Amino acid sequence: MAAAETVVTGHVAIAMTSHVVCPHFDEAMARFNTAYPEVTYSISITDSAEVLSRLRQNQASVGLCLMREDDPMLDSRILFREFFGLFCGPPHRLFGRSDIGIEDVSGERSVSFQTELESGPLYLVRQLRERVNLHPEPHGLSANLPEVRRMIITGMGIGALPVHIAWRDVDAGLLWQVPPKDHLPAVEVHFVVNPRRSLNPA
Repeated sequence: MAAAETVVTGHVAIAMTSHVVCPHFDEAMARFNTAYPEVTYSISITDSAEVLSRLRQNQASVGLCLMREDDPMLDSRILFREFFGLFCGPPHRLFGRSDIGIEDVSGERSVSFQTELESGPLYLVRQLRERVNLHPEPHGLSANLPEVRRMIITGMGIGALPVHIAWRDVDAGLLWQVPPKDHLPAVEVHFVVNPRRSLNPA
């Protein structure tokens, strides 16, 4: 692109999983937009399986999503890792307590992501819930991070959220982290492209 003699135009279709908080990705987009102001963009939010499906079908330029294993049709690299902790909301009996042990969390109702299923990319988060013996049947379920956050804040149950996203809500008094607070599961968010896609100049 640096060698292009004409103005770079085209459209970049980005498909990503919900609530990707990644400053270095945002910085790259800002630099690219400044360098190539004629390029247009669309961003669609969907679950990780659908992101990968759209890339295989050439319906997206790039994808940001979770992956349980490599896909032979796609090229991916790790964009960042996020660590998941367990949180409760203000209505919960454990909210604001600093004397909570694992035994206090045991048996509590939980809310979870749909991709916490055994074969899903968030299986490590499921193992975290099992590690503290949360109630095995989720009281609430969603594929969307903001909706899982909503269910936690409204007191439906204890749920897992990326720590780097949840800390603002902790500071605002909307969330409270419960044990364990060490050896938290790391989940990788991938930057994915289809190497067989015909690319426009953008």
